Amino acid sequence: MSTPFTDVATEHAAFNTKVRQRIQQTEFMMSAPTFRLCPPDAGFEVAFAGRSNAGKSSAINALTNQRQLARSSKTPGRTQMINFFSIGDPDTRLVDLPGYGYAAVPLEMKKEWQVELEEYLVSRASLAGLVLLTDIRHPLKFFDEQMLHWAQDGELPVHILLTKADKLKYGAAKNALLNTRKQLKKLGLNCTIQLFSALKKEGIDELAGVMGKWYEYKLGADGTLEQNTTTDTDTDTDTDTDTE
Repeated sequence: MSTPFTDVATEHAAFNTKVRQRIQQTEFMMSAPTFRLCPPDAGFEVAFAGRSNAGKSSAINALTNQRQLARSSKTPGRTQMINFFSIGDPDTRLVDLPGYGYAAVPLEMKKEWQVELEEYLVSRASLAGLVLLTDIRHPLKFFDEQMLHWAQDGELPVHILLTKADKLKYGAAKNALLNTRKQLKKLGLNCTIQLFSALKKEGIDELAGVMGKWYEYKLGADGTLEQNTTTDTDTDTDTDTDTE
């Protein structure tokens, strides 16, 4: 029986350059203020979520190799739009969800965001996976855990990025990775997880490999595994090293 925290490098080590090239074709598509105004629920999309200071915009820009594709608000927590980006074609999308957890945001606004995020994660049929970003120095705060439980309710695969890994020394970063794995296990949550640094561009290949697999396959409504023919990724498993 495989463990729920198998290193992502083990599962996606043979990174196909076509995946990375495809993701670098990402272009802005549209913004939606509410779940009901999102584009048609067709094709495949991967959503990025995280606290307002988790480095989500930096991670998306590093992943797509575009300096200003995702733009940070000057006032963290104020951006409420759900931003959609096309990856090669409109049926393959990256979704930048509003940041959450910023203390200065009014309580009522926080509640509205929570309703929208929960509905999106549980109800969006085209959603193939969630990338949850959390600062390695302050991993898995309360609302991070709430997001993970919503994803679990929607039977949605989750990949966690421990961002800003460059802020810690190697040993401390590895310990943070191990401790977060233990926390996830204690919560009964089945996720893959890796270290990530947008500044040093570490962990990008591993992240792209996971996304490529999600875009390629998605569980159909009848429980069968259907292949997404809009992508041409090909990832294998041949190493057993930790990701960085």
